[in-house]
Amino acid sequence: MNKQDKKIHSLCLLLVLFLLSSGASALTMSDAISKAGQQRMLSQRMVKDYALVGQGKMLSAVKEMDETIKQFDGNLQELNGFVKTTEEKKVIGKINRLWFAYNLLVKTRPNTRQAPQVNAIADKMLNFSDQLTHLLEKRSGTSKGRLINISDRQRMLSQRIAKYYVFKAWGLDNEEYSKEYDKAVQEFSDALNTLKKAPENTSDINAALAKVEKDWNTFKISFRLNGGRFIPSLVTRSLDKILGQMDYITALYVGIY
Repeated sequence: MNKQDKKIHSLCLLLVLFLLSSGASALTMSDAISKAGQQRMLSQRMVKDYALVGQGKMLSAVKEMDETIKQFDGNLQELNGFVKTTEEKKVIGKINRLWFAYNLLVKTRPNTRQAPQVNAIADKMLNFSDQLTHLLEKRSGTSKGRLINISDRQRMLSQRIAKYYVFKAWGLDNEEYSKEYDKAVQEFSDALNTLKKAPENTSDINAALAKVEKDWNTFKISFRLNGGRFIPSLVTRSLDKILGQMDYITALYVGIY
């Protein structure tokens, strides 16, 4: 190997080491759409954990909050490197600015004074993440099936319901939050009925939906029976279980399209 070849070899080795150390990866369009869609659910889960930590409920919420923030940030950084069109860059720019503001707020201990602002930022990130998901789908030239979209949205709703329930338990129960809570519960119930009636369902999908329906009905009954007494640890675990089930069902719908 001559001097020139050795120089080229050394430069290539340095480039490989740099890419490995920087965590660079080739994000596919499918990956990007999936991560953008996941941000919707994570935006709601972060606020749920914020409220749990603020109440000193569930020590596991501290770890989950850290993991959720890390996952949202990781997805966002990958999406920053993937966006291409002017519209995509404009939307993700808005998410980046909101994410910066969110991080400034959560560096201090969660409290009821800041909670409404944290929630407002998260809801804006939810809306912009939804916009980005649709823009990426548009660029891909394909469209996720209607049932996939419905199932995917159920994951977000499970965490949105949990968020507003935990807010209620924290004493943050105004007319707007109660309205949004009732709306999310109704939307989840309506979507579940739509999925159950879908003629495209396989036997595995029907079996999985039956489990979700059972757990969903248990959640609604326990909420009514406890009246004004809040049980955030039980409710959030129940809704997290439903989230996991909807993850599985969404994957099953992907498989039939």
